[in-house]
Amino acid sequence: MAHIPVLVQEVMRFLEGAGVRLLVDATVGGGGHARAFLESFPEARVVGTDRDSGILETARRALAPFADRATLHHAAFSELEATLGGADEAAPDAFLFDLGVNSMQLDEAARGFSFREDGPLDMRMDRTRGRTAAELLRHIPEADLGNLLFDLGGERSARRVAAALVAERRRARIETTLQLASIVRRAVRGRSRIDAATRTFQALRMAVNDEGNELGAGLATAARRVRPGGRILVLSFHSGEDRIVKNFFRSEPSLAPLTKRPLPCTPEEARRNPRARSAKLRVAERRREDA
Repeated sequence: MAHIPVLVQEVMRFLEGAGVRLLVDATVGGGGHARAFLESFPEARVVGTDRDSGILETARRALAPFADRATLHHAAFSELEATLGGADEAAPDAFLFDLGVNSMQLDEAARGFSFREDGPLDMRMDRTRGRTAAELLRHIPEADLGNLLFDLGGERSARRVAAALVAERRRARIETTLQLASIVRRAVRGRSRIDAATRTFQALRMAVNDEGNELGAGLATAARRVRPGGRILVLSFHSGEDRIVKNFFRSEPSLAPLTKRPLPCTPEEARRNPRARSAKLRVAERRREDA
């Protein structure tokens, strides 16, 4: 399934309000938001980054018609400062972060993000470096695993799931997505409207990719680099991500939040694109007195 960008109209409205001529799309993904921006603002440019080199190639194809108005780089949030320095982009007008896992990543079983089809338990956004989820599960102590599942996934049965995973790995390595999902479902009691494995998969993905620290580094770079009067827009998909963004916007003296509460998608968009249902948009503006 092709990735469908979420809250596009809302994003464009906030960018238009800031007179954006240079947008840093820090999770360019398949190029959906960047394409909409370049079509809406014919004189503007995009610097796009993504830590997933495979998806970055999809963005290159999608944005090829815009030629040198779109410049793309393989980089994580923590590498934004160096990337922008190398691109000689002094003060962008806006930064856009689209957090979480991309639809194209979810739909490729070999990536290990989804439990809908069997695949290797990888979960790395950047497959050129770092440990896989299988490697993490092989060595993490039970107490640390329980904390990880609770803190990053909000899993209320975190201790029970951690104990079940450690007991299973004593018998055999946990190497595939369906194997992991099956263990978690047996350990979680009660019924829920979401699959019992969802929170565990979320927590492991965030841990494998160090998403909390990466997001903090990216937001800090954006706050330093965006011009006075410029804006930082963040699309998040679960409460943990949104909490990091909310706290950063409130605690960073140079920023003034423009959204008191995160903006959700409309009911119409949720019907068209079910993966947009959990999307939330927060926006902050760099104070002009910082000029």
